Amino acid sequence: MIKQILLVGLGGGVGSILRFLTSALTAKYYAGAFPLSTFGVNVMGCFLIGLLLGVLGQNMQTNQDLRLLFVTGFCGGYTTFSAFAAENIALWQNNHYWTVMAYTGLSVLTGLLAVGLGLTVAK
Repeated sequence: MIKQILLVGLGGGVGSILRFLTSALTAKYYAGAFPLSTFGVNVMGCFLIGLLLGVLGQNMQTNQDLRLLFVTGFCGGYTTFSAFAAENIALWQNNHYWTVMAYTGLSVLTGLLAVGLGLTVAK
């Protein structure tokens, strides 16, 4: 278990650092209102998690250490949106269409409400 925790922590740390650097670099060259950094990170993270899942295979036992390091750790630290998107694709591939719609809608709606509630509580 310690090995798995260290792999996730290492990957997550590197992903978080890269996320920070991406934001800093974007802010240096882009000052628009559109959240370009977050959008770009989310899209790149989704592409990367899809690529990694395709290369490493869908079987949880195949390349488990690499999955923990790169998929759970790095992509999780870089953007959790990639995990959200991958889960929705897996649900879709397993013909759980209503679950995809409910999960997506509820995640977006409750996420926005939770941020609003957090801001209200903080005041």
